[in-house]
Amino acid sequence: MSTTTAPRTPPGPAPLLLTQRRIWIIFSALIAGMMLSSLDQTIVSTAMPTIVGQLGGVEHQAWITTAYLLATTIVMPIYGKFGDVLGRRNLFLIAIALFTLASVGAAFAGTFWMFVFFRAMQGLGGGGLMILSQAIIADIVPASERGKYMGPLGAIFGLSAVAGPLLGGFFVDHMTWQWAFYINIPIGIGAFLIAWFALKLPSKKATKKIDILGVLLLSIATTCLIFFTDFGGSKNHGWGAMETWGWGVGMLAAIVLFVIVEAHAEDPIIPLSLFRNPVFVNATAIGFTLGLGMFAAIAFVPTFLQMSSGTSAAVSGLLMVPMMVGLMGTSIFSGIAITKTGKYKGYPIAGALVTALAMLAFTSLSAATPLWLICVYLFVFGAGLGLIMQVVVLVVQNAVDPAMVGTATSTNNYFREVGASLGVAIFGAMFTNRLSEKLTEVFTGAGASATDAGNATATLDPQTMAQLPEVVRDGIVTAYADSLAPVFWYLIPFILIAFVLALFLKQVKLSDTAGMVARGEAIGGEEAQALEDAERHGTKVSAADSGARPDNDRSPETDR
Repeated sequence: MSTTTAPRTPPGPAPLLLTQRRIWIIFSALIAGMMLSSLDQTIVSTAMPTIVGQLGGVEHQAWITTAYLLATTIVMPIYGKFGDVLGRRNLFLIAIALFTLASVGAAFAGTFWMFVFFRAMQGLGGGGLMILSQAIIADIVPASERGKYMGPLGAIFGLSAVAGPLLGGFFVDHMTWQWAFYINIPIGIGAFLIAWFALKLPSKKATKKIDILGVLLLSIATTCLIFFTDFGGSKNHGWGAMETWGWGVGMLAAIVLFVIVEAHAEDPIIPLSLFRNPVFVNATAIGFTLGLGMFAAIAFVPTFLQMSSGTSAAVSGLLMVPMMVGLMGTSIFSGIAITKTGKYKGYPIAGALVTALAMLAFTSLSAATPLWLICVYLFVFGAGLGLIMQVVVLVVQNAVDPAMVGTATSTNNYFREVGASLGVAIFGAMFTNRLSEKLTEVFTGAGASATDAGNATATLDPQTMAQLPEVVRDGIVTAYADSLAPVFWYLIPFILIAFVLALFLKQVKLSDTAGMVARGEAIGGEEAQALEDAERHGTKVSAADSGARPDNDRSPETDR
């Protein structure tokens, strides 16, 4: 028998063998986690008008979305950085557990603000599910092949887009809205068990001092930013109020201190060196401007459909399916095309134009707009988003050192979520303030006193609306339509800015090496398969004998 040598590996634990079978096993855990969060979003969006009506929070309904986004935004950099430093498996399990437990709390919430609190807790878990899934994919799949994995993920979002509205509508129309959260309990337990057994990833120990002060300052800055925009857009405070600018001053102070701390931190939560990378900066700016316009539209269109179109919760939820179908289709298409060609620049450019076109169409929405035409607008809107969202993340991951893939992914998502939080807070305030005024006018015009009109506005839900006289219902429908449609005019400029940024996005060759392989934590490709086969037969095989060149020895030009 010939003498063989073990492949070159770094000292420490044996590297993971990233065979194709193991990649799909790990991927199954990611799909379970993403199924949990994506299904929840589509169910809640359908049930929101009923929830805010029954809990007495119609005029504060923007906080349901803002609280979730705020919590998600704060924890994104934490999950990203800690995943790079400590490993991602345990963090992924914590994220699933947090999301599931918060769902229980939301279901039993007895007041509107208690419900908002548990939605924020869900955000703490949801932020981890989003960031860690993206980072783990980058760990196990090379950038040059990552596009084809968008297919299964797209199928999950597509399934959620159909199942979520159906379930949410069914629960609201035939049971109670609480079931939109009860359903997360078995799904969450299942996702946790799948991740526990399938998500086999290395754990690490921190070798540098954790940047706790940076985490604290970033959290303060983000919170001040959200409250600043929320207070500024509120009719009870406004942009001229001292308390509004108190939040603004706090935000600026926290940002200045954060930059100073990060410049001197041993291992900063967001390394300032990232902002010397032009590709990262450009792609992150695209995500920020897209978030400003995109999430504001997604947050309030379901409410518009349900109240302005006079449809049931189930039907209004199903009307969002075209958007998800469009997003899923172009996401899968762009992923496969990028894998084949290695080119990505054209997709964000086309996506920004398509999204802007859809926004323009939304400005014409009224109570008389046919439902089939609204579905067409939503499909186009989703198709535009699908050409941008996944591509921008891929570009960022490909542009940084493999040791920083989690940090870069979370920082990119962080700025997109900051944009989303700003968009929902500012444009949501514009929508709800205008809506509150118009609804009050409707009820006072019908003979109600100012106090009764205010109470009726705060507790209005689809079931209550169905019991009102036809003339009042027509007034309510018109109020919703007239309040939301003009807001889209303010969103279009941000999408056009994303288009201009995409024009200057640099095309960089996609890496052929997975993140864990590049860091020496895993062996991939044919070599991993050969070593696994050898382990089954109780023999040792070198990289040369396996007939494969080690992935971590490949030059950038190899395999092209």
